[in-house]
Amino acid sequence: MTSSLDLSAWWAKKIRNGTPVVVTMQNPNYSVVEIDGPGAAAFRSMDKDRGKNAKQFTWVLLLKAHRAVGCVAWLATTLWALLRAVKKRLFLRRGFSTESDMPGKGRSLLRFLRAFLLLSVVMLAFEMIAYRKGWHFTKPNLHLPDNLHIPEATEIRGWMHTAYLSWLAFRADYIAYPIQVVTNFCIVLFIGQSLDRIILCLGCFWIKLKKIKPSINGDPFKSDDIEGSGSEYPMVLVQIPMCNEREVYEQSISAACQIDWPRDRLLVQVLDDSNDEMIKLLIRAEVSKWSQRGVNIVYRHRSIRTGYKAGNLKSAMSCDYVKDYEFVAIFDADFTPNPDFLKKTIPHFKGNPELGLVQARWSFVNKDENLLTRLQNINLCFHFEVEQQVNGIFLNFFGFNGTAGVWRIKALEDSGGWLERTTVEDMDIAVRAHLNGWKFVFLNDVKVLCEVPESFEAYRKQQHRWHSGPMHLFRVCLPAIIASKVRHPSLILSFSLQTYLQWKGPCGFADIYMEEG
Repeated sequence: MTSSLDLSAWWAKKIRNGTPVVVTMQNPNYSVVEIDGPGAAAFRSMDKDRGKNAKQFTWVLLLKAHRAVGCVAWLATTLWALLRAVKKRLFLRRGFSTESDMPGKGRSLLRFLRAFLLLSVVMLAFEMIAYRKGWHFTKPNLHLPDNLHIPEATEIRGWMHTAYLSWLAFRADYIAYPIQVVTNFCIVLFIGQSLDRIILCLGCFWIKLKKIKPSINGDPFKSDDIEGSGSEYPMVLVQIPMCNEREVYEQSISAACQIDWPRDRLLVQVLDDSNDEMIKLLIRAEVSKWSQRGVNIVYRHRSIRTGYKAGNLKSAMSCDYVKDYEFVAIFDADFTPNPDFLKKTIPHFKGNPELGLVQARWSFVNKDENLLTRLQNINLCFHFEVEQQVNGIFLNFFGFNGTAGVWRIKALEDSGGWLERTTVEDMDIAVRAHLNGWKFVFLNDVKVLCEVPESFEAYRKQQHRWHSGPMHLFRVCLPAIIASKVRHPSLILSFSLQTYLQWKGPCGFADIYMEEG
């Protein structure tokens, strides 16, 4: 009986003449066959092809091994990057240089995340091995363990067999049901979000069909009041909160100073929280330039930057001269209002003492810059055109966007003013003002120019800021909503949906505040 080891390819390299000879040993471990004659060429070509195929197979194996090593290296790099991101997010961004400087809760959370991540990787590898060996479910029904495919002893042996069977039982008994509950809850949230979107779209269609929009009763201003006493023009305070805004401070101050309003009834406050001395000097010089041109403008800088934007606005409202003003218009540093902004917003307050806020729409000068800006423009246009407009007309309530809006100062004071308890101070003041009975108006036809992020990194940071506070605000405000005298179920429903389901934008606080904080 001959062995399967074939050395004919090696033997055929030597060309011999003569009759075919077969050499067989008494106790054969291999056999050597030498063939010569008319049919030898066919055998030699077959052996040559076999040698070539073997070489190709070797290269294929090497290529697969190289890909496997690359995949493992990529997984290791990704895992290490994830661990570094978790570490950076937990304590480096909070001012801790090392892990030992973190408080006890921070260190415990970091260790828990590391252990959970390591366990997840191990379980994933274990599941992949089990799947390759065929130890997977034959039926997806996790409620009936009897329907599971239990591996036989011939399929798996040893401690791994026991461990995998125990894992299957644990997963079916304790993990499957919570996952199904969470899945059903997500389905309910998705249905609620879909219904909310459908209702908003129907409301927007009705507004367009009936041409509903806020109107102004009569002529609020006289043609000769600008050069006269200006008695029809209320006192308006314009606030521009900023922090290290080197690129846009000049255009924002210039736009605010060119608003068409009697100069003796307008005050521009530049609220600078910059910690860069050069930027502070530039902003102070810009304020001085417009002050020399006759504009009533002041520069304020806080030595202690607490509360971010909310603390900045709260500090500005504590000035003694603020009590002489009736309305306050707020513009972030990258917003440039048109000169007729106040003439299109302030008249809505006349004859409507319950109105506390007039919100204008945003317009983007760089919406066609690239694909990212176009997508943001679509998303934000839906927010203003549908969400804000429908909620403003049918509910008299919507979230303040933090900029491009005019507040009645009395409404701010009655609602408790700006609070530093959350990063979404604009939404916080809007909820508290509505609970105190104040109404809101959204003007879809009044637009204020601004910019959207043009790079993905800037967009990611913006979205992080916009998502950082609404959930905390919901937990804080929910008891006040339930116990409020304004028993308006639509407020609770709208606020809940906006907080849990929809994207939280625009929150409206200045871009640099969270980064500097």
